[in-house]
Amino acid sequence: MENLKDYFHPSKMESVVDMKRKYFGTDGIRGKVGEHPVTPEFIMKLGWAVGKVLSNEGQGKVIIGKDTRISGYMFESALEAGLSAAGVDILLLGPIPTPAIAYLTRTLHADAGIVISASHNPYFDNGIKFFSADGTKLPDEVELKIEAMLDEPMTTVSSDKLGKAERMEDARGRYIEFCKSTISSKVTLKGMKLIVDCANGATYQVAPSVFEEIGAEVITLGDQPDGLNINQDVGSTKPEAMRETVLREGAHVGIGLDGDGDRLIMVDEKGEIVDGDEILFIIAMDRYRRKSYKGGVVGTQMSNLGMEIALRDEGIDFHRSKVGDRYVMELLQNTDSLIGGEGSGHIICLDCLTTGDGIVAALQVLAAMQQNGKSLHELKSGMSKFPQSLVNVTMSRRIDPDSDDKINNAIKQVEEELGDAGRVLLRLSGTEPLVRVMVEGRDEDQVSVLARQLAQVVEEVASGE
Repeated sequence: MENLKDYFHPSKMESVVDMKRKYFGTDGIRGKVGEHPVTPEFIMKLGWAVGKVLSNEGQGKVIIGKDTRISGYMFESALEAGLSAAGVDILLLGPIPTPAIAYLTRTLHADAGIVISASHNPYFDNGIKFFSADGTKLPDEVELKIEAMLDEPMTTVSSDKLGKAERMEDARGRYIEFCKSTISSKVTLKGMKLIVDCANGATYQVAPSVFEEIGAEVITLGDQPDGLNINQDVGSTKPEAMRETVLREGAHVGIGLDGDGDRLIMVDEKGEIVDGDEILFIIAMDRYRRKSYKGGVVGTQMSNLGMEIALRDEGIDFHRSKVGDRYVMELLQNTDSLIGGEGSGHIICLDCLTTGDGIVAALQVLAAMQQNGKSLHELKSGMSKFPQSLVNVTMSRRIDPDSDDKINNAIKQVEEELGDAGRVLLRLSGTEPLVRVMVEGRDEDQVSVLARQLAQVVEEVASGE
């Protein structure tokens, strides 16, 4: 039998969730560099397979962008070789944020965009994800065609039909102008001091320019990538350096981006962290106050109950999706909503762009501050976060928490104790042999005790007791 850790490896989890898939997860392909499928041989074959699927449909231009991790050079070359062998032309953008690739794929009328990035992961991981011609995730049927093509022997078109590659020199400039266009030209950031943490990632040549060109004084952190330091003690997943700098410099706001620029965590003038739920709340409330929006707001199963209550008190519909930006996007479309996101800071403003964008989300918050004459701390105070306690339970054997009577009885007892002012969520990790046990309520001590109690029951079931 397979080692349980291998069984839950990202490259194999999709076969557990969907037996049709061998490589694609909910957000492309990701893993440790040098371990299948994140190897140069496989990535070249992947480029070829993508090219064959596109060319079979009469298409033939793909753009490629990457973050700053050292393996990006290797995989960029591998994709280029594979696509060329399939007869597809390539436009290379170099280091640039993931949302910029979504935007440029659409505006350059490319047939697909490819991102080489492992987002907020450390440098020794990498991944490949795709955008369709309209800047959204590839449809499932296209991903399945690519997977089927990967099982075919690799061939090369005749030399006169090989794809050509060229570098695009003004990609960053185009994206900077796009970001600025997502807020009113009347908004100015003059007099505002910002700490911008680029996570030594893909935004380091873009984010400071965006905010400076709108008038802000910018102090930059995480803007010295060396291929190995992406997300290392900086960025949205490690906001402490940003928080300390905000307080030391007397800044108005800290803006923390992740390695590929699609997530945002902020720090207010008091040094308090402002997470994705609070950012989503601020953006939604600003839209409603200006009467520029009438739709609902989409969060996930993990979104804080305090945000849901605050939005509904204002008459704003709130919808919960499964965890993951793909599911947020699906529910946005199904509910005719435009604003959605996750507590991790992945915020989608569909009235601006078709994917999460940390820089664009930050601009929406800064514009709300300027137009309402309020600080970030004042804006976020409109919602009161409920305490959440999250306990990860390691499984020595795979279980289904939803179908276990002992676990379900324990959940009912916790829910009865919480009453209407709390909730319970059990979720299997998509990448590790873990059950994530989350309890949320008004009383922090009660929530913590109940989470530990429930986690103990899950652990007993998982161990076969």
